[in-house]
Amino acid sequence: MASVAVNLLDKNLRKAGVLAHPTSFPSPYGIGDLGEGAYKFIDFLAGAGQSLWQVLPIGPTGYGDSPYQSFSSFAGQPLIISPTKLFEMGLLTREDLTDLRDWDAHAIDYGPLITYKMTMLQNSFKLFDETKDEALKKAFKSFCSKEKKWLNNYALFMATKDFHDGVVWTEWTKDIAFPTEASRKKWTKKLAKNIKFYKYLQFLFYKQWFELKSYANDKGIEIIGDTPIFVAFDSADVWADKELFYLDDKGYPTFVAGVPPDYFSATGQLWGNPLYNWDMHQKNGFKWWINKIEGTLKIVDTLRIDHFRGFEAYWAVAYGAPNAIVGEWRQAPGMALFQAIQDDLGHDIPIIAEDLGVITPEVEHLRDSFGLPGMKILQFGFEAVGENNFLPHQFVPNSVCYTGTHDNDTTLSWFDTTTDAAKDKIRRYLNTDGSSIVWDMIRAAWGSVSQSAVVPLQDVMYLGKEARMNTPGVAENNWQWRYTDEMLSTSMMEHLYNVTKLYGRLQDQVID
Repeated sequence: MASVAVNLLDKNLRKAGVLAHPTSFPSPYGIGDLGEGAYKFIDFLAGAGQSLWQVLPIGPTGYGDSPYQSFSSFAGQPLIISPTKLFEMGLLTREDLTDLRDWDAHAIDYGPLITYKMTMLQNSFKLFDETKDEALKKAFKSFCSKEKKWLNNYALFMATKDFHDGVVWTEWTKDIAFPTEASRKKWTKKLAKNIKFYKYLQFLFYKQWFELKSYANDKGIEIIGDTPIFVAFDSADVWADKELFYLDDKGYPTFVAGVPPDYFSATGQLWGNPLYNWDMHQKNGFKWWINKIEGTLKIVDTLRIDHFRGFEAYWAVAYGAPNAIVGEWRQAPGMALFQAIQDDLGHDIPIIAEDLGVITPEVEHLRDSFGLPGMKILQFGFEAVGENNFLPHQFVPNSVCYTGTHDNDTTLSWFDTTTDAAKDKIRRYLNTDGSSIVWDMIRAAWGSVSQSAVVPLQDVMYLGKEARMNTPGVAENNWQWRYTDEMLSTSMMEHLYNVTKLYGRLQDQVID
């Protein structure tokens, strides 16, 4: 059985940080990227005394542009590759950077953005193909060899998807939708140029990401990554390992993932992801999951796993159902899975359990058996006017406290629209008139016993509903928020620093 408690803390330091997805960074190219805006954000965190930067999943997005619906559990998002850095490497020309378009500085327009960025990246690929830089070519070859376990599947999947005009893999030519070894070789040869292109994009992403991660780590900032428990149906994960999922003989899911009616939706949330065939996973020693955890922890320092309760039991909805109201709870082998992960990767695996939603004693037992910190959302604590586990006096140290998450409204907008009863409870509990509610909530998070506390950047900036990142159950106008350079002000940084110092969460702050 598990033993050592796994949490974010090193030497029992109290930590604090900010949640901001890279797509939100300032950039002249229509979407945040891993260039100058990212480095300025890291500088802001360091100046504010923060030690944590939390991101959403950073894979290549598919349906709805959601980072939780990716084409791969292992690949990075090519849209956040910095064109400026490519120019500095000689992999774009100055002319490539002159077509800046009139992009909205506060919102991403994914349709034209994808065409724009992918055209730019194709231009970069042409320059790379012609380069005389032997060191660069050697680095690319080394990357492809090192990452071939997932990279070959991903690149072939994406190249084949392009060949079939972007349709879901079940609609591809049968000999590649359900490939044999021979047909796979045939398609690999047929699409060799485009396969190399997709490998090149991953080479660029990983290079830029590791440079940024090193910069953050050198300033004492750890990165909290994020991975969804389920994978997208239209993904290299499902296409390449069909036996690990419940699919019919045509490749379509028989049941899909979601959650029953909850705080966010009266009809539940119907995610549509195929469900794992846990018997097959268990038979091969959970190798797919071990590889996924190990791979993600190469690029982040701590991993938040979304919908952790699904490892104990998950909500199964019949494929084709209009919503998630009708379904059934099915057991999952969470204890065996995490034991296998520990046995393979070691006991001190830095994982955060997103333990929100319908949480049972069995889910809590799974979380606590492996010493995983859970999540505490302050907004939830005050919306429920009675006693509940999201109030600071109920917290335990092995937890991460948030004002809200990417799925919540910003704290300012939330307070403006919550009930009078909730507002009354907030005023009495926090001893406030509500005129500075966002910082009241940040102080409550920072002052809690939770060993780590994280606030969305939108709350640090005191923004309203226009800055909300995602509304669960709503398919449109999500994942778009961006900010501009001047919004990261020195006064804001100093204020966050002072609050962080006051509550003993500065980097290496020692208790007197």
